[in-house]
Amino acid sequence: MKRITATTAIVIAFALNISATTTTRAADSKIDIKGSDTLGAKLVPQLKNAYVKDNPSVKIDILAQGSSHAFSNLDAGTADIGMSSRKVKQQELDKFEAKGKALVEHVAAWDMIAVIVNEMNPVRKLSLKQIEGIFTGTITNWAEVGGPDATISVYTRNTSSGTYKSFSKLAMSKNDYGINCQKLEGNQPIVTEVAKNANGIGYVGYAYAEGNHFKTVKVEGVSAKVSKIAKYPLARKLYYYTVGEPSGHAAQFLEWATTSDSASQIVSEIGFIPTTVAQESMGKLTK
Repeated sequence: MKRITATTAIVIAFALNISATTTTRAADSKIDIKGSDTLGAKLVPQLKNAYVKDNPSVKIDILAQGSSHAFSNLDAGTADIGMSSRKVKQQELDKFEAKGKALVEHVAAWDMIAVIVNEMNPVRKLSLKQIEGIFTGTITNWAEVGGPDATISVYTRNTSSGTYKSFSKLAMSKNDYGINCQKLEGNQPIVTEVAKNANGIGYVGYAYAEGNHFKTVKVEGVSAKVSKIAKYPLARKLYYYTVGEPSGHAAQFLEWATTSDSASQIVSEIGFIPTTVAQESMGKLTK
């Protein structure tokens, strides 16, 4: 058997220490961001691209499966930052607090949930009561809201989506969705279905509100436009969440993403509303 001298042992220990330090540094420079499709499909990938261009040593991985996944991954320790298109639920908060963990909320941007219909649909506006009726299933024919005599095809986000829950709160008085609603995984699938179905209706984040073969309808007479955010009934905040105050690269990324002019420009270009712009339009933001 080959003997290991004291000198050899010291060399091996030194090498192992360097390897461990290198691994730790690599882990520290990686940011895992998980959760909302509304944030994770367009906005956060663009923010990532801009950030790593100036910080090439940082690796950012994004997984957008719905807002509920933000909290399950934060709880499991598999995400540094959670993305959510809704505010954390009390039962989710209780789960963290029971484990001695504190969730910290960071406002990512403002959004408006746009109600969309096919471009051939003559309906141009809907009241909240009419929208509630359509999505709960008590209104099933377009003729009931001034449209053609045709059965309404309703498209919604799936149950893991924060937008699914936000829309229920803002537009449906927290009532249940109708049994005939077709649940889809993201904003783009809803756009696709409504664009090809003359009788379709759905809702999407403001970043998806413009395109071919579909249009937005006014809600309570107000258009989904940045200049109208103070009056638009379906305006909402979008969030990042962390377990405790963020540190290291995650903290630096969040600071840049939520306060810098360059990040705000990206937020606007993607189709969301930077918090500073919302403040100017709304005066003082309310929680």
